[in-house]
Parts: sequence; C-alpha cells; structure tokens
Amino acid sequence: MESSSSKSLFDWIMLNDETAASFAGVAINRHQEWQYSEQQHCCRIVFESNVSGAVINEFIMALGAVSVAVVQRDTDLQCIEVCSEQPFSPQAIASLNSNKGVEGYVLNQPLPRIDKPGLLVMDMDSTAIEIECIDELAAMAGVGEAVAAVTEQAMQGELDFEQSLRARVAKLQGANSQIIDDLCQQLPLMPGLTDMVKILKQHQWRLVLASGGFTPFVGHLKQLLDLDAAYANELVIDNGQLTGEVTGQIVDAQFKADTVLHCAQQWQIAAGQRLAIGDGANDIPMINQADCGFAFHAKPKLKAAADLAIDSLDLRALPFLLRTGK
Repeated sequence: MESSSSKSLFDWIMLNDETAASFAGVAINRHQEWQYSEQQHCCRIVFESNVSGAVINEFIMALGAVSVAVVQRDTDLQCIEVCSEQPFSPQAIASLNSNKGVEGYVLNQPLPRIDKPGLLVMDMDSTAIEIECIDELAAMAGVGEAVAAVTEQAMQGELDFEQSLRARVAKLQGANSQIIDDLCQQLPLMPGLTDMVKILKQHQWRLVLASGGFTPFVGHLKQLLDLDAAYANELVIDNGQLTGEVTGQIVDAQFKADTVLHCAQQWQIAAGQRLAIGDGANDIPMINQADCGFAFHAKPKLKAAADLAIDSLDLRALPFLLRTGK
C-alpha cells in the first residue's frame, strides 16, 4: 500500500491510478463505479470544480478506512463515491453540505442504472423552469399578488389542487391571450436542465413533463428539449381572451402519479428504472409511484417523502445519483 505525503487525499483520488494508499494512517482503497456495493454504506459527494479539496479531505478522513471511486458524467460537476463499513452520521453530512458548491447524498437504496433504458417524469414549475407560470401570467394580467398567495398555499399542501387551480385561473378572466405567447418566449430554464436532459437522452432514457401548469408551456419545452411527452392543463381562450376556465382532464397529483405508471408501461421501462422529480407537495404521489423519487429545492413535505433530495446544487447533480454497470 502506498504511503502518501507528497499529495493530498483529494489529489490522489482525482489523479492517481493506485488502488490503495494510506493518509495519516488511514487506509484508503479505490474501486470503480460499477463495483458499487449495496452491502456497504455509500454516499456520493457531488461538487463544483472550484470547491476546495480540503473540504473533501476532511469529510473522508473523519470516516476512517473507506473505499472511494470517481464517478464521471458528461458535465462540469464532479463526484466521488465513498463506501464505508460504518454509516454516515447526519451531522457529518450536514457539515459537508454547509460548504457552498458541494452536496453529499447518502444512498439508502439501490440506484437506478443510467446505462439502461429508464424513465424520468418531471414537474415543470420550479423544477424544470425557475418560475411558477400561473404566477407570471397573473402578474402580466395585473392580478399577481392575489394568485401568488393561493399558489403558495397549494404548494405547501394546504389546499386541494383542483380547487386552487380553478380559483387562480378564474382571476385571469379577460386577460389577453398574447401573454401566453410572450411568456413562452422567455421561460427561464432551471440551471442544469439542458445538461441533465442531454446526458439521459444519450443513454436512451424517456423524458416526460407532468405539470399542474398549462399546455402551451409544456408544449414549448417538449419541442425545445425534444422530450418524449408532456401533460398539463388546458386554458380556455375565446376571441383572444382567457375565459378564466380550464377544460378537459385536470393534471393533478394523482394524474402525475398515473403518468409514471402508464409511461413505464407504454415504453416497457423495467422496474427499478422509473424516476420522478418535483418540488411541491402536489408531487408526492408521483415520486411515491416512482422507483426513486427526487426532491429538488423542495418544500418540506415533499423532501420528507423523497428518496433523495437535491437541496443546493442544480439539476446536473441528478445523473450522478444513477449508477452504471461494468
């Protein structure tokens, strides 16, 4: 076993091909990502390229003897998998995550395979894009404050979704429908979305939007990102004005959950390969239906229900939370 004093542990992990080394008496082994063991306690540390290696060193050295692997994806984030015989303490993970640009994810269940066909069903508002479309439409129509208050209650799970949706849309009555086209042209994509989509599509994944928002916006994103399907609510427009109504099937929490199931059946996606990601309480049934549910910058109720939570990094982190085989 190499005894290293000329380089830091972080440098050894990222640059060295040696299979084992000792740092300050702590034994560090190296494994490959495909050797991921469900029998050990594992976490993945995902971090920006400018994060100090000292942050990673401190976390790993405090664990004692471990095995590490560099996890690579086609993005400029970096990732180290750490496997230990001992569980990771919440305090250690919290301390790691207190550093800007780094987040540790404890893996408490088998990870889906990135290198096999899979399905990701995404919420749109505040997940795939940075805004809540209903709030933006309301602001453009001059009723922003009234609608935003109802939206926040719905996101926290304090109101029935369909009732809150109809109540908010009713406030748009009489607005010029041109505001829809205007907003479509300026939708702010969530940071990391395009990288995440590109990586998953490279591996033949199916990507779907299931949104409690509105069809023009999911349709725009479907075309822009070449997604496989998109579902949302349909606004009624008459003579160039919004009537304050929606028509057809309401895309609510149960519809989103059903979308995971029927899309998996449609494309014959194997069990274990069905993912969902969202940010609000309305997404809980959807992430529960998925084999692995992700909370993204999420409200507390959803975060508590999710399998994994991306709290500080952007959507580029998600591909690092999937595994690859040999």
